[in-house]
Amino acid sequence: MMKRLGITLSVTLLLAAVQTVYADESQDIDRARDALTKQDSDADTEKALEQVFEAAEKNYSLLEKGGMSLNYNFDYTYYGDQRIDLEIVPSGTSSVIRNADVSPVASHSFTNSFAFDYGLANNITLGFRLPLVAKFETQDELSGYGIGDISSTVRFQPSEYIPGKASRTYFGSLRMPTGVSPYEINENESLPTGGGTFGLSGGISTSKVLDPVVLFGSLSGSYSLPATGLKQARGDQELQEVNNGAGVSFSMGFAYSLSYDISLSASFQGSYSHESEFVLYRPSTGQETRQKTSSQMSGIMNFALGVRVSPKTIANVNVGFGMTELSPDIILGLSLPIDIEGAKPSEGS
Repeated sequence: MMKRLGITLSVTLLLAAVQTVYADESQDIDRARDALTKQDSDADTEKALEQVFEAAEKNYSLLEKGGMSLNYNFDYTYYGDQRIDLEIVPSGTSSVIRNADVSPVASHSFTNSFAFDYGLANNITLGFRLPLVAKFETQDELSGYGIGDISSTVRFQPSEYIPGKASRTYFGSLRMPTGVSPYEINENESLPTGGGTFGLSGGISTSKVLDPVVLFGSLSGSYSLPATGLKQARGDQELQEVNNGAGVSFSMGFAYSLSYDISLSASFQGSYSHESEFVLYRPSTGQETRQKTSSQMSGIMNFALGVRVSPKTIANVNVGFGMTELSPDIILGLSLPIDIEGAKPSEGS
């Protein structure tokens, strides 16, 4: 009798642990994806590659007053993982694990985005980004597609660019929850295209031209506003509130000009996310519980190739990989400027 009780207790604890791991892992992966999602304000390799080609002989590295630019970006990320499927059958008053199967899980994300910048002044640039997102998961055959979270950005360069000196740019960004929220969908039927909350971020980026090399980096902080008034079903409970908290991200790297037409770069991007809190309500008992996910660190390594396809057009292709468990396994990207007919040509990155 004691042996049977021990088996029953072990199975119960195992099931509870597996369910908790799945829930926490899913939430942690979503937070890691959001933290490593490319933002307009990041000190990315595209701007550094353009500086390699076009640096010098200009007062500011932002757009001139009245200048406009439109860029198209394509980003693909792949997440691979393993999932444990347990076959549990009743045996008298207890349950027995008959089979444990480990199967691969793949998640694909495609993002087509358009970024528009406008030079409000020679040292102030306003930006707007519209992403179109498509996601697929092979194991459960889930998908989600639509508009992602729209964001707006302001960049400010306090002083003119001086050859040989490091240039600094301050930025602030607002993310709006225009995409499909992960807290309002049926998790067993579809995937989200957005983060579900408003987000604020700000920081500083810097770069220095050491011909033929450009060194660049950035440091920023972010905060996601709480999501309240939710009624998402999660098992026999109802998700009512989410507090994602704050995060810190940084990036650093260099770009090197091989010739007038070709440039290479390497960069590292890391992020730290503070713990999140989820408020759950169980209607059957009227009990409210609060669950917290642990804080985490994520990082990716990126390599990019810049090719001048015309005197005023530079195409950028990048390949990256994750360096932590919750980071993407594969990252592919393409960036192309779009010529705006009648618009004043940009003089910055």
